[in-house]
Amino acid sequence: MELLTPVLRFALRANHIALRAAQRDATPEPDPVPVVKFFSPVSAATWLATELDADGDTLFGLADLGFGCPELGSFSLAEIASVRLPLGLAIERDIGFATRFPLSVWTEAAQRSGSIMAAAHVIDRLDAHLRAHPAAATPATQSQGGADAPDPDPLPPSDPEDG
Repeated sequence: MELLTPVLRFALRANHIALRAAQRDATPEPDPVPVVKFFSPVSAATWLATELDADGDTLFGLADLGFGCPELGSFSLAEIASVRLPLGLAIERDIGFATRFPLSVWTEAAQRSGSIMAAAHVIDRLDAHLRAHPAAATPATQSQGGADAPDPDPLPPSDPEDG
């Protein structure tokens, strides 16, 4: 599986460019939503990426190697792609991942709960609550297009004849 499609690369680069522009202009830095989620199919290792540097390899986001201490930082796409796991498996991209919550919310939830996987359950409950009570939404949960924001890399439509 291709870890980053052209559409995902574009979204990650756009976030990086927006960050650099904010730094250059001395304006508040953006708090983007994670664009892509990578995971190990045989462990708790999980990465949420929001940006891709101009080198095409350095990602920024939340990394959780499964030791109970998720943290923000940079990580290498090439290193993630080169990991070889038991049974011939490799790190995968979660093709169904989409979120409306910015990286700051994911980071706080992951650090409080001890993992990105546990944070996903917290965020799912928060999302369900906000869907049931839209007036409770904050600007941070509305700023990225809301729950109906389009998937940055949708799957192609299925062929009805495939069945």
